[in-house]
Amino acid sequence: MNNVKSELSQRLYIETYGCQMNVADSEVVVSVLQDKGYIITEDINEADVILVNTCSIRENAEQRVWGRLDVFKQIRKKKPELTVGVIGCMAERLKEELIEKKKIVDLVVGPDAYRDLPNLLETAGSGQKAVNVILSKEETYADISPVRLDKNKISAFVSIMRGCNNMCSYCIVPYVRGGERSRDYMSILREVEDLFKKGYKEVTLIGQNVDSYGWESGEVNKTIKFARLLEMVAKINPKLRVRFSTSHPKDMSDEVLYVMAMYNNICNHIHLPAQSGSTNILEKMNRGYTREWYLDRISAIKRILPECAISTDIMTGFSGEAEEDHNETLSLMQEVKYDFAYMFKYSERPKTYAARHLTDDITEEIKARRLTEIIDLQNKLSEESKKEDLGKIFEVLVEGISKKSEDQLFGRNSQNKVVVFPKNNYKTGDYVFVKIMDCTLATLIGELIE
Repeated sequence: MNNVKSELSQRLYIETYGCQMNVADSEVVVSVLQDKGYIITEDINEADVILVNTCSIRENAEQRVWGRLDVFKQIRKKKPELTVGVIGCMAERLKEELIEKKKIVDLVVGPDAYRDLPNLLETAGSGQKAVNVILSKEETYADISPVRLDKNKISAFVSIMRGCNNMCSYCIVPYVRGGERSRDYMSILREVEDLFKKGYKEVTLIGQNVDSYGWESGEVNKTIKFARLLEMVAKINPKLRVRFSTSHPKDMSDEVLYVMAMYNNICNHIHLPAQSGSTNILEKMNRGYTREWYLDRISAIKRILPECAISTDIMTGFSGEAEEDHNETLSLMQEVKYDFAYMFKYSERPKTYAARHLTDDITEEIKARRLTEIIDLQNKLSEESKKEDLGKIFEVLVEGISKKSEDQLFGRNSQNKVVVFPKNNYKTGDYVFVKIMDCTLATLIGELIE
């Protein structure tokens, strides 16, 4: 009798780490495997297959995965037939090394090989190791309808492109996700329309660099750029909120900003990673813009979209960063007055230009001190941003019950700020108007305007 379990009886458990793109990719993976009879489970102990979708953007992201593999090893002791797979960016970066270093891993699958997962799982189930880390110049998974894994069924990520051409000197993304490929705009519109029909109230268009989206439509001299795509998505229904991420400062155009200003359902929030406030460091990072260019884009946002919230990414301790460069980052933050920021110490990633040609010459002690100064400043700016909202009335999309009280709900306003307010008779998915009465560092607190 064949000991390899039938696909029809296989239970799949999937964990996702990293960015929004990984969340969207996990939904593609689940769709591919459900079509082959796999059953999704949220109980890791009843799983026949465990897949961990990984991130390589920073070292600590990979360390978390190594720790999870040790946990899976303990589960396998109780369930020897368990199949364990590593997929995504870490799989692409380390390839067969994952199998060699951790004997628990049965298959390794890169971001462009998810269609091959059923075959690879069959190979792994027969006792052989399975690897596919071939990057594609065409794959966008445009024809695959993702299985939504979100709990509230209100907000969804829609991938509009894959890969990146920017080659920032510190970044591993082009090496693990390949070059840019834009998805057929018609397939994007179909996916968004289907989500709205299913009751979703918000979509976020995602890509490594959404501003460089460009689809050759097949018509003579006609290319659909991001501003046009954004407008077409907004027109699907005025009751559907539209967000997007991530923008690149060198590609952020006034055209996109004017489209945002035209449609009330396009949210007033832009995530515009600065990384550094120093032109000297930006040049070393190969970011493709100067401090002055970045501030020009900020000026355009504030001119065209005066109610727009701006968030960013800040990296400290990059190669050669002098105290003057660090101070320029602090002054940039003070000038822009970010509403929110993701802040990190530089972590050298193997095979990047920086790892091959630049020296990671800033001590951990200096990196930690500079990061603390950046975080302290951003906390101050975030608090100021929240206080400026006191007395204002916002439309809020209800996302669920507050963690602190069953009598309160939470949601986000157009500016992507979390708002907490009394529950009354409202439920997840409702739009409500809330007047802001108080705030914490992270949250706006309000009362309902009936």
